[in-house]
Amino acid sequence: MTAQGYTVFETAIGACAIAWNPRGVSALQLPESTQTRTVARLRRRMAPDVQPGDPPPAVRAAIDGIVALLEGEPIDLTAVALDETGLAAFERSVYAVARSIAPGSTLTYGEVAARLGDPSAAREVGQALGNNPFAVIVPCHRVLAAAGGIGGFSAGGGAATKRRMLAIERARVGDAPDLFDAERPPPRPIRST
Repeated sequence: MTAQGYTVFETAIGACAIAWNPRGVSALQLPESTQTRTVARLRRRMAPDVQPGDPPPAVRAAIDGIVALLEGEPIDLTAVALDETGLAAFERSVYAVARSIAPGSTLTYGEVAARLGDPSAAREVGQALGNNPFAVIVPCHRVLAAAGGIGGFSAGGGAATKRRMLAIERARVGDAPDLFDAERPPPRPIRST
């Protein structure tokens, strides 16, 4: 990637915004109540002077994958390059574990903490995910509270948006079987160019 910029794109849950730079995707913003608010929130995370632009091929592929995922296709976004500059090592570790959760699957905050080697760090995992600048690419919506509770979600619409995204992915929330258990196909990877 050779340029920096952002663009807005439509998904099944509303207009999202994505920003990039030469290192990769630098932010993804889920829909707010208006497209103007979505862009404003993205720009607060980025340099305020970041300008709209045409996404390079790798970002276009990421957008296509995000759109497909939010339409219910089992898309694997782990190949999408992220610019994690400025993130703490713990946040990067949490995001790596979250990225390993396949569409339609979930972990709890405690399970993520255990995979990081510190089962007592569930609260810190939740805080890191609450600051996730790459929602959907780093699928923080797939991390739930203990005992299958939905947990928090910092995107517009809060927990209702998280629940909607999980329903689109046919993810189970809680221990009860759901109607989609036999229908979950394996994730299809997105290839970066």
